[in-house]
Amino acid sequence: MVAAAMNDPFARFAAWYGEAVKAIAVDPNAMVLSTVGPDGRPSARVVLLKGFDAKGFVFYTNLESRKGRELATQPAAALTFHFSPLGRQVRVEGLAHPVSAEEADSYFATRPRGSQVGAWASSQSAPLPSRATLETRVAEVEARYRGEPIPRPPHWGGYRLVPDHIEFWVGRDSRLHERDVFSRPGPDAPWTLQQLYP
Repeated sequence: MVAAAMNDPFARFAAWYGEAVKAIAVDPNAMVLSTVGPDGRPSARVVLLKGFDAKGFVFYTNLESRKGRELATQPAAALTFHFSPLGRQVRVEGLAHPVSAEEADSYFATRPRGSQVGAWASSQSAPLPSRATLETRVAEVEARYRGEPIPRPPHWGGYRLVPDHIEFWVGRDSRLHERDVFSRPGPDAPWTLQQLYP
Protein backbone atom coordinates (compact mmCIF):
# COMPACT_ATOMS: atom_id res chain seq x y z
CA MET A 1 0.00 0.00 0.00
CA VAL A 2 1.38 3.41 -0.94
CA ALA A 3 2.33 5.84 1.81
CA ALA A 4 -0.47 8.27 0.89
CA ALA A 5 -3.09 5.60 1.52
CA MET A 6 -1.48 4.71 4.85
CA ASN A 7 -1.87 8.31 6.08
CA ASP A 8 -5.35 9.07 4.69
CA PRO A 9 -8.13 7.01 6.30
CA PHE A 10 -10.45 7.27 3.31
CA ALA A 11 -7.72 6.24 0.89
CA ARG A 12 -6.79 3.35 3.14
CA PHE A 13 -10.42 2.27 3.40
CA ALA A 14 -10.81 2.47 -0.38
CA ALA A 15 -7.78 0.21 -0.83
CA TRP A 16 -8.98 -2.30 1.75
CA TYR A 17 -12.52 -2.24 0.39
CA GLY A 18 -11.26 -2.88 -3.13
CA GLU A 19 -9.42 -5.96 -1.89
CA ALA A 20 -12.50 -7.10 0.06
CA VAL A 21 -14.68 -6.89 -3.05
CA LYS A 22 -12.31 -9.30 -4.77
CA ALA A 23 -12.02 -11.65 -1.76
CA ILE A 24 -15.63 -11.81 -0.51
CA ALA A 25 -18.18 -13.36 -2.87
CA VAL A 26 -21.38 -12.26 -1.11
CA ASP A 27 -22.05 -8.78 0.27
CA PRO A 28 -18.52 -7.45 0.70
CA ASN A 29 -20.27 -4.17 1.55
CA ALA A 30 -21.99 -5.63 4.63
CA MET A 31 -21.38 -3.66 7.81
CA VAL A 32 -22.77 -3.64 11.33
CA LEU A 33 -24.56 -0.38 12.13
CA SER A 34 -24.78 0.39 15.84
CA THR A 35 -27.18 3.04 17.13
CA VAL A 36 -28.34 4.21 20.55
CA GLY A 37 -31.93 4.46 21.76
CA PRO A 38 -33.36 7.26 23.92
CA ASP A 39 -32.83 5.03 26.98
CA GLY A 40 -29.12 4.68 26.20
CA ARG A 41 -29.56 1.07 25.13
CA PRO A 42 -27.46 0.16 22.06
CA SER A 43 -28.75 -1.87 19.13
CA ALA A 44 -26.91 -3.27 16.13
CA ARG A 45 -27.81 -4.80 12.79
CA VAL A 46 -26.15 -5.57 9.46
CA VAL A 47 -26.82 -3.09 6.66
CA LEU A 48 -25.15 -2.50 3.29
CA LEU A 49 -22.72 0.27 2.44
CA LYS A 50 -23.99 2.05 -0.67
CA GLY A 51 -21.28 4.62 -1.16
CA PHE A 52 -18.33 6.33 0.49
CA ASP A 53 -15.98 9.20 -0.14
CA ALA A 54 -14.15 11.83 1.90
CA LYS A 55 -17.55 13.08 3.16
CA GLY A 56 -18.48 9.77 4.81
CA PHE A 57 -20.19 6.40 4.50
CA VAL A 58 -23.71 6.13 3.03
CA PHE A 59 -26.51 3.65 3.70
CA TYR A 60 -30.28 3.65 3.15
CA THR A 61 -33.23 2.55 5.25
CA ASN A 62 -36.84 3.03 6.24
CA LEU A 63 -36.69 6.24 8.26
CA GLU A 64 -39.47 4.97 10.53
CA SER A 65 -37.57 1.77 11.42
CA ARG A 66 -35.91 1.40 14.81
CA LYS A 67 -32.56 2.55 13.45
CA GLY A 68 -34.21 5.48 11.67
CA ARG A 69 -36.01 6.59 14.81
CA GLU A 70 -32.86 6.23 16.89
CA LEU A 71 -30.72 8.18 14.43
CA ALA A 72 -33.33 10.94 14.33
CA THR A 73 -32.96 11.52 18.06
CA GLN A 74 -29.33 10.45 18.57
CA PRO A 75 -27.16 10.79 15.46
CA ALA A 76 -24.04 9.30 17.09
CA ALA A 77 -23.49 5.90 15.49
CA ALA A 78 -20.83 3.35 14.61
CA LEU A 79 -20.07 1.06 11.68
CA THR A 80 -18.05 -2.15 11.78
CA PHE A 81 -16.66 -3.91 8.71
CA HIS A 82 -15.23 -7.42 9.09
CA PHE A 83 -13.23 -8.47 6.06
CA SER A 84 -12.68 -11.97 7.42
CA PRO A 85 -10.80 -13.54 4.45
CA LEU A 86 -8.28 -10.71 4.69
CA GLY A 87 -7.94 -10.81 8.47
CA ARG A 88 -9.03 -7.18 8.69
CA GLN A 89 -11.60 -5.08 10.49
CA VAL A 90 -12.55 -1.42 10.21
CA ARG A 91 -14.44 0.46 12.93
CA VAL A 92 -16.00 3.84 12.14
CA GLU A 93 -17.58 6.25 14.63
CA GLY A 94 -19.23 9.61 14.03
CA LEU A 95 -22.51 11.41 13.42
CA ALA A 96 -25.11 10.29 10.87
CA HIS A 97 -26.73 12.99 8.76
CA PRO A 98 -29.65 12.48 6.34
CA VAL A 99 -28.68 12.51 2.68
CA SER A 100 -30.49 14.95 0.40
CA ALA A 101 -33.84 14.06 -1.15
CA GLU A 102 -32.18 14.19 -4.57
CA GLU A 103 -29.51 11.71 -3.51
CA ALA A 104 -32.10 9.37 -2.02
CA ASP A 105 -34.28 9.62 -5.14
CA SER A 106 -31.31 8.84 -7.36
CA TYR A 107 -30.34 5.74 -5.41
CA PHE A 108 -33.93 4.52 -5.00
CA ALA A 109 -34.37 4.58 -8.78
CA THR A 110 -31.50 2.05 -9.12
CA ARG A 111 -33.01 -0.50 -6.72
CA PRO A 112 -34.62 -3.69 -8.05
CA ARG A 113 -38.36 -3.22 -8.51
CA GLY A 114 -39.11 -5.81 -5.83
CA SER A 115 -37.06 -3.82 -3.32
CA GLN A 116 -38.91 -0.65 -4.32
CA VAL A 117 -42.22 -2.41 -3.72
CA GLY A 118 -40.99 -3.66 -0.36
CA ALA A 119 -40.05 -0.15 0.72
CA TRP A 120 -43.73 0.83 0.37
CA ALA A 121 -45.23 -2.40 1.71
CA SER A 122 -43.13 -2.89 4.84
CA SER A 123 -43.64 -0.87 8.02
CA GLN A 124 -40.13 -1.85 9.03
CA SER A 125 -39.64 -2.78 12.70
CA ALA A 126 -43.41 -2.52 13.47
CA PRO A 127 -45.30 -5.62 14.70
CA LEU A 128 -46.57 -7.79 11.81
CA PRO A 129 -49.91 -9.57 12.42
CA SER A 130 -49.15 -12.27 9.86
CA ARG A 131 -47.07 -12.97 6.76
CA ALA A 132 -50.30 -12.83 4.79
CA THR A 133 -50.72 -9.19 5.82
CA LEU A 134 -47.36 -8.32 4.30
CA GLU A 135 -48.11 -10.30 1.13
CA THR A 136 -51.42 -8.45 0.75
CA ARG A 137 -49.67 -5.10 1.08
CA VAL A 138 -47.08 -6.15 -1.51
CA ALA A 139 -49.85 -7.07 -3.94
CA GLU A 140 -51.57 -3.73 -3.34
CA VAL A 141 -48.38 -1.77 -4.09
CA GLU A 142 -47.69 -3.84 -7.20
CA ALA A 143 -51.22 -3.14 -8.43
CA ARG A 144 -50.99 0.57 -7.65
CA TYR A 145 -47.81 1.06 -9.69
CA ARG A 146 -48.34 -1.56 -12.39
CA GLY A 147 -46.75 -0.41 -15.62
CA GLU A 148 -45.23 2.74 -14.18
CA PRO A 149 -42.12 3.76 -12.19
CA ILE A 150 -42.30 3.42 -8.42
CA PRO A 151 -41.47 6.67 -6.60
CA ARG A 152 -39.45 6.79 -3.42
CA PRO A 153 -41.66 6.61 -0.33
CA PRO A 154 -41.51 9.70 1.90
CA HIS A 155 -40.50 7.47 4.82
CA TRP A 156 -37.47 6.00 3.01
CA GLY A 157 -34.10 7.70 2.74
CA GLY A 158 -30.43 7.55 3.52
CA TYR A 159 -27.81 8.58 6.00
CA ARG A 160 -24.20 9.59 5.63
CA LEU A 161 -22.09 8.76 8.65
CA VAL A 162 -19.47 11.51 8.90
CA PRO A 163 -16.62 9.95 10.87
CA ASP A 164 -14.44 11.43 13.56
CA HIS A 165 -12.84 8.09 14.42
CA ILE A 166 -11.72 5.30 12.06
CA GLU A 167 -9.79 2.29 13.32
CA PHE A 168 -7.99 -0.17 11.04
CA TRP A 169 -7.30 -3.60 12.58
CA VAL A 170 -5.09 -6.32 11.13
CA GLY A 171 -4.99 -9.76 12.72
CA ARG A 172 -1.54 -11.08 13.63
CA ASP A 173 -0.13 -14.21 15.28
CA SER A 174 -0.29 -14.56 19.06
CA ARG A 175 -3.04 -11.94 19.07
CA LEU A 176 -0.40 -9.23 18.60
CA HIS A 177 -2.70 -7.44 16.20
CA GLU A 178 -2.08 -4.10 14.49
CA ARG A 179 -4.42 -1.24 15.34
CA ASP A 180 -4.18 2.18 13.69
CA VAL A 181 -6.67 4.83 14.76
CA PHE A 182 -7.38 8.00 12.84
CA SER A 183 -9.25 10.69 14.78
CA ARG A 184 -10.24 14.32 14.36
CA PRO A 185 -12.20 16.76 16.54
CA GLY A 186 -14.51 17.83 13.69
CA PRO A 187 -15.34 17.19 10.01
CA ASP A 188 -13.06 19.99 8.78
CA ALA A 189 -10.15 19.25 11.10
CA PRO A 190 -7.07 17.29 10.02
CA TRP A 191 -6.74 13.64 10.94
CA THR A 192 -4.26 12.42 13.51
CA LEU A 193 -2.94 8.84 13.46
CA GLN A 194 -2.21 6.81 16.59
CA GLN A 195 -1.20 3.17 17.02
CA LEU A 196 -2.86 1.20 19.82
CA TYR A 197 -1.76 -1.80 21.78
CA PRO A 198 -3.62 -4.90 20.63
